Amino acid sequence: MKRRDFLIGASAAGFVAGLTGGTGVGHASSTNRPLALVYRGPAAYPGCPEAVAALLSGAPTGFRVQFCGPDEHVRLSADTLAEATVYAQPGGGEARSAWRSLRAHSDDIRAFVNDGGHYLGFCLGAYLAGGGPGFGLLTDVAVESYVRSAKASVRGTDSTVVGVTWRGQRRHMYFQDGAHFRLQHDTPATVLATYDTGAAAAVVTTCGAGRVGLVGPHPEADQSWYTNGVANPDGIRFDLGHDLIESTIR
Repeated sequence: MKRRDFLIGASAAGFVAGLTGGTGVGHASSTNRPLALVYRGPAAYPGCPEAVAALLSGAPTGFRVQFCGPDEHVRLSADTLAEATVYAQPGGGEARSAWRSLRAHSDDIRAFVNDGGHYLGFCLGAYLAGGGPGFGLLTDVAVESYVRSAKASVRGTDSTVVGVTWRGQRRHMYFQDGAHFRLQHDTPATVLATYDTGAAAAVVTTCGAGRVGLVGPHPEADQSWYTNGVANPDGIRFDLGHDLIESTIR
């Protein structure tokens, strides 16, 4: 997954501008709303955490959102996770490189989900939900590169748009070397979307008492991500991302 050729876009920048000093909590947020922690640090590319935060902030549940990471006011720890409903891992670079920054937190994240928390993984965050390397949140679900799969409609790692079938409807999503998911026949998982090959593009599954929502493409992508002639024929819509979020926290 190469570094994305975008900066924080207008919608994400507007979201960031509305955060209170250093905490990552929006001015309009109420402390009685469920907390979503979004990782921001060396294991994520600039713009990706902000886009995920904006997606969560706009979801029907109405999360209050905090960034967490080594350079944030809120650090990623068992104590901070204990206050959260959702932990979100955004897109980034190669899984092995990202893992070096996140390995020390793997036990805390795994315990958070096993105890009833919710994990959202976008692109790289989906790869990291697995175990090679990753947080080990998945049983009978393999996370693999879509572009390397048989008959994939996309072969390169440049940013593009990929067609999916989401809950029976044809849609298009921003994509850059995202994952697909192989499920065992009896895996307790819901497939929200498939690629043209029939491979799963977005799934929700269980981990202990918690739930895990994963997506290979990028439902959080705003207009600023679409550069160099890349365009989404559906327009810029966030309903698929919201569906992933709400399906995961049910």
